[in-house]
Amino acid sequence: MSLTRRQVTTAALAAVPLAVAATGPASAAGSSGRVRREPTVYLAGDSTAAQKYADARPETGWGMALPFFLRSGLKVSNHAVNGRSSKSFIDEGRLEAILGVIRPGDFLVVQFGHNDSKVADPTRYTEPWTTYQDHLRQYIDGARARGARPVLATSVERRRFDAGGAALPTHGEYPAAMRALAQEEGVALLDIQALSLALWQRLGVEETKKYFNWTETEQDNTHFNPPGAVAVARLVASELLRRRVVAPRDVRRLNETVPESWITWPQA
Repeated sequence: MSLTRRQVTTAALAAVPLAVAATGPASAAGSSGRVRREPTVYLAGDSTAAQKYADARPETGWGMALPFFLRSGLKVSNHAVNGRSSKSFIDEGRLEAILGVIRPGDFLVVQFGHNDSKVADPTRYTEPWTTYQDHLRQYIDGARARGARPVLATSVERRRFDAGGAALPTHGEYPAAMRALAQEEGVALLDIQALSLALWQRLGVEETKKYFNWTETEQDNTHFNPPGAVAVARLVASELLRRRVVAPRDVRRLNETVPESWITWPQA
């Protein structure tokens, strides 16, 4: 179903009180006695990060597991949606919806690339060194204009190996284009593409099947099951700390086991 820009914005605004209620108090008293607002981490991305629902179980977006690695006061507002590119996300009004609610001190983590490479689909396709970077700048500029901090994240890698068991990159020049843009714009970069590729290499051909959405009826080498989502969310949280986007007090469980049972899939 295609939503109008007004519908997308209205839906995003309506969801904000529910997100606050689900994650506890949104503010705390500072030393001056003033109420201090807790920041929110907004996610803009595609199906690899998106919230999944009961009809998609066990498919799991890494954004669903990210709260397990952040302190309880640091909320995650997951706006990632299946099938979107940096272009289509904007064209559908989804960035506008985020910018309508994001506030000073918040974070906007942006992961696109999987669908930007769809050459045959003009609604999604972007060229790495021109239109892809141009669209990413809109996320950067929009966040900064509202006092929020933009963060770029290269696309998590698919599960693909050559005949010799070497994990293969699948995103062409998009990660390099994002890295270059991050350096040019002075934006923190989470290089999830490089980190996930190294992780899949360490795990190997057979073990990685336990991290992707492999079921009796499907062999999905792009999307994750709960262990895969947890593993990628751990990479994201670790990079947020390493890149000094968040402080050590803002993360938790980076070296602890996160039970698969913590993942839940609500009804759509």
